[in-house]
Amino acid sequence: MNIKNYLDRPYHIVIQHINDESGSYYFATVREFDGCMSHGDTYAKAFENIQDAMKGWIEAKLEGGFAVPDPIDDNQYSGKFVLRIPKSLHARLAMEAEQEGVSLNQYALYRLSN
Repeated sequence: MNIKNYLDRPYHIVIQHINDESGSYYFATVREFDGCMSHGDTYAKAFENIQDAMKGWIEAKLEGGFAVPDPIDDNQYSGKFVLRIPKSLHARLAMEAEQEGVSLNQYALYRLSN
């Protein structure tokens, strides 16, 4: 498989807006490519730069005789997992969900996503 074929595959690019001591910028990584990262002053520039970084990352792997990982299959996640928690936490979350007028599942999703 050539580099273009790899770049056409559905890899997971993650771009985050960062504000730190360096300033404000966008930081990009690829979930499947350990150490493949880039940045840019804008989202679009970070996306453009991570594409270049991916190309270099893939080239280095292929030249070194290493395998390039397949994209992560999102279908392997059902959206459901079992979590055991103390009874007191379960009770508190259930009461908070009731106060908000939502199901415990909806409330837990809200709390996990913040």
